[in-house]
Amino acid sequence: MTGLMSLWLPILLSAAIVFVISSAIHMLLPWHRSDYPKMPNEDRVRDALRPLAIPPGDYMVPRPETRDEWSSPAFDEKMKQGPNLVMTVLPNGAFAMGKIMGQWFLYAVVVGVFAAYVAGRALPPGSDYLRVFRFVGVTAFVGYTLALWQMAIWYRRSVLTTFKATVDGLIYALLTAGTFGWLWPGS
Repeated sequence: MTGLMSLWLPILLSAAIVFVISSAIHMLLPWHRSDYPKMPNEDRVRDALRPLAIPPGDYMVPRPETRDEWSSPAFDEKMKQGPNLVMTVLPNGAFAMGKIMGQWFLYAVVVGVFAAYVAGRALPPGSDYLRVFRFVGVTAFVGYTLALWQMAIWYRRSVLTTFKATVDGLIYALLTAGTFGWLWPGS
């Protein structure tokens, strides 16, 4: 067993590496430019929604109030008429990139902590690089990717966008695993 506190350096360094590489992937490469296409008639849609003053949050339209309503002919008709949406309304104003980037870095630290915990319970100090890489890599991959597919299944998020985010998560997991393998105590 390897103590969690002895893994603080690979936790923080892997989070920093993931942060830098993910920033490069999203800002410099064209890989994600097609994830959210422009809505047809965007200005008309915005003009129609603005007076409704919808507060920030996640919404489903139409949304039944009860289980009975879910299976009612009236709800079926609403679904047939459309539009049917699942949408996230963001706050008005500038995109708070500093806060979002801080949260992303913290998330990468949390993934690193879980990867460190799993690998640390399974492996002693001095374990070889590939054993560390395997435990940390699988745990980090789970942390970065698997929940993305729930959104594709339940809320019909684009499978292509979800696949691309999964590839990103694989890259982040490999970087995390490599960092831990390199800095594993006693290696």
